[in-house]
Amino acid sequence: MSRWSRYAPYLFALLLFAVGGLAIFKLLNPAETVRQYYAPAPLAGSPATDAGFSSEADNSTQATSTTVVEKKEEKEPPVAKVAPPPAETTVSAAPVSLPIEASTDAGSLDAGAQMLRGALVNILCYAPAGGRIRSTSGGGIFIDPKGIILTNAHIAQYLLLADQSVSCRIRSGNPAKDMYQASLVYVSPAWLKTNPRVVTEAEADGDGQYDYALLAVTKSMTSEPLPSRFPFISLSAAPPVQGVGVAIASYGAQFLDAEQIRSALYPIVVYGSVKELFTFGTNTADVLALGGSAAAQEGSSGGGVTDSSGKLVGLITTSTVTGETSSRSLNALSATYVRAQYASETGQALDLLLAAPIADSVAAFASRIPELEKIITTGLP
Repeated sequence: MSRWSRYAPYLFALLLFAVGGLAIFKLLNPAETVRQYYAPAPLAGSPATDAGFSSEADNSTQATSTTVVEKKEEKEPPVAKVAPPPAETTVSAAPVSLPIEASTDAGSLDAGAQMLRGALVNILCYAPAGGRIRSTSGGGIFIDPKGIILTNAHIAQYLLLADQSVSCRIRSGNPAKDMYQASLVYVSPAWLKTNPRVVTEAEADGDGQYDYALLAVTKSMTSEPLPSRFPFISLSAAPPVQGVGVAIASYGAQFLDAEQIRSALYPIVVYGSVKELFTFGTNTADVLALGGSAAAQEGSSGGGVTDSSGKLVGLITTSTVTGETSSRSLNALSATYVRAQYASETGQALDLLLAAPIADSVAAFASRIPELEKIITTGLP
């Protein structure tokens, strides 16, 4: 017997011992499982990102419907661009200089549209040629018979710039003609601080938050004295309703050149509905999404929205501005948002301002103009 044969049984036993030990080790220390992580699918019903909402209500994050915290963005460049007038633009009859009475059917949308058309004005502001400040054309709505106009902060801010040789006039009619001079009685400081350079931007971005202001007519620009009562539409105190039919009025100017804006700017009145409601907070209905129409164009900011109640339910603030107007997205601040935000910023109800004498309101706000002007003029040459 060889020497290796004599040790074979011991070697075999040793091999069995090694294999068994390895098996026990594996049982006590199993191999780690490889885990695959999958990105969750989008929630059903989540709004798709709109390419036109990358900056101004068009300009912040995409808002979800009804109780969403995020906001839609919409580009609202204030300067009109040269292009042929759109075929779908609807031209309304001229506003009259006296209050327009609703028809016997006070709940009809037609009556509300008539009142809104009468209360609509164009606000045209000229800046010196060659400077960084850009001229602008927008809208406003008389919400009080004494001559108080609700408009956007991005329009009203131009009235802070008299020291920069900027001049504004209030126009109405069909076409719009110079009618009045106005003074500020309120512009949201929160908007100015958030958007200090809009007056110099060709394509300003914003979501519409804080974008409201109030003007008061103080002087006639014609040979006629100021009317004892201005045509107006009352600001609603009721929350907006999704799906309700509305009338929309504005002085859209995207398809006109500068000379046409001065001499051939006509009001646009269209009918539509509230497609969706959006919020800047948690569950307040702050923004009305109105979809596309002839009113969805540059220059429509400051226009109004009414429903069959005959009240002003929305203030146009942002819009997408490319593609066919029928496929664009037009947004408006709700009347309840304007009321709530004004009360939050000033500590008093808006109705108290409307009840006060015009001269008192103008004088009270005049002392704040220098500090507010600095917000938007700091850094200008």
